[in-house]
Amino acid sequence: MVLDLGDNCMEQTEGVGAVRNSTDGRDQEAKPDKAKPLRTRARTSSISQRDRLCHNGLQAKGSPSAGSSAEADRKAGGGEAVVRRGTAEDAQGTGRRASGRRPLSLEVTPQRLRTSQSTERRILQPPWRSGAPSPPMRSLTSPSLGPEGWMRRSESTCTMNATVTPRPNKGRIRPATSLPHIARLGGLKPMPAATSPRVPCLLVALRPINLDQERQMFFDSGYQYEPQFEYVSPEPVSVLEKYKEGSGLFLAQAVGIMECVLRKFGTYENFEEVTGGNVLPKSRVWAAARKYLQKEGCVGEVVVCLSDELLSQAVMMVESCRPTLTINLQGARQHWLEGMLRHEIGTHYLRGVNNNLQPWSSAVGRKQFGLKPANPTEEGLASLHSVLLRKQPYLWRAALLYYTVYHAANMSFSQLFSHIARFVQDPAVRWEYCLRAKRGQTDTSKPGCFSKDQVYLDGILRILRHRRNIDFKMLTSLGKVSYEDVDRLRHLAVLHRTRIPHFMQDEERYLQHLDYIVEVNELNDAELQSLVP
Repeated sequence: MVLDLGDNCMEQTEGVGAVRNSTDGRDQEAKPDKAKPLRTRARTSSISQRDRLCHNGLQAKGSPSAGSSAEADRKAGGGEAVVRRGTAEDAQGTGRRASGRRPLSLEVTPQRLRTSQSTERRILQPPWRSGAPSPPMRSLTSPSLGPEGWMRRSESTCTMNATVTPRPNKGRIRPATSLPHIARLGGLKPMPAATSPRVPCLLVALRPINLDQERQMFFDSGYQYEPQFEYVSPEPVSVLEKYKEGSGLFLAQAVGIMECVLRKFGTYENFEEVTGGNVLPKSRVWAAARKYLQKEGCVGEVVVCLSDELLSQAVMMVESCRPTLTINLQGARQHWLEGMLRHEIGTHYLRGVNNNLQPWSSAVGRKQFGLKPANPTEEGLASLHSVLLRKQPYLWRAALLYYTVYHAANMSFSQLFSHIARFVQDPAVRWEYCLRAKRGQTDTSKPGCFSKDQVYLDGILRILRHRRNIDFKMLTSLGKVSYEDVDRLRHLAVLHRTRIPHFMQDEERYLQHLDYIVEVNELNDAELQSLVP
């Protein structure tokens, strides 16, 4: 290994060489003109690490400092190192050290030999400089702490099935669509097979397995065909029963929000292009996710995956005991991506972390303290954070989802597709909204809906109605609780390790953003007070 020790170390070496010459007798002192100066270059030193430590530890008394040595060399001129006379004290100290074995690093090599050796010396370089595979890019969460120190990424658990050639003794290069996993103790060993099948996330389980075929048939029929969806494992009837009823409580507000957008932008497609910006490539998505994780201090905690198969914009869930955020690449737009990260990480993840610190973190604890359901507060708060810092914070998506679900309960798929053309012209976008409202159904010719998507606007309007009375920092610190439970839980909470997202630190400014959302979407406080007690 070649070490660049600089001029100081080389000058010390020359000083030792000069003292050694003075111990050969007094001839050198009597005939200084016969001493041949040696041409040296400070940057060609090859002192090894062990010899360097030994030399520094046994330095002779009265040895000249680095500054005086440099000054003497400058006076000599021409880049030549001048041999200096040593004192008697120097000679004694050097004589004692010279009695042992001389370190190889102190041997003075003629200049012609040094030149030939320097051409043969090879500087160590990273392996990828010589044609080996390049290491993966820096991860979005944390570096792998393996012996080689390369950054690794974890496999995407949703969509990517790329095969990668393993690197011996260095783990594997992960696909570039996922983030680093948390290394298990004892090295990188395969995970043991699960003893029981893992229950998939609800939103993933409700994705039809024959989606592409049914979509093609629907478009080929001129939007008249009623899709017949199939699922890997149909959800229990109890789950579908829970979300089968659509609500019309905030239907007027939903329509008002969408009409407000259309008056300003003309069409949804224009609104999406102007306010959302371009769809980002994977590299830009990684960069944005990395930057946001740093803002919230979550580096190394959350695994991020990219997918083309999600029905929603993103989903936060736990996979293999790791918090995992999966982002839909088709919806990763330039000006909307950070809002999605505030939604999933700044709200869902941080509230989940805080919830684990509380005595009501388990289902038994929630029942013991008599907690209300976390929704619609949880999704309403996250949806507000999606648009919180936008210049034009329209609640279009939450409004259209609410509206579509309400009408899906009384319409077939094709009827619903035709009905929402009033607000969305692009057939591909309309298909996605109708699919969300009808997911879980097998025969979509029958009326029916999956009403979970109404929770976004429902939660938004309830929070905006009470925004002057809610302690938002406390609401976040308490974890997965309703805003209605904040006052009675605040004295029971564990607060010393809770985390607040960066955009909520200034509570006064936070409330100003909420007021601006009410103003832009033309919401009426009096109407909200009449609808929400």
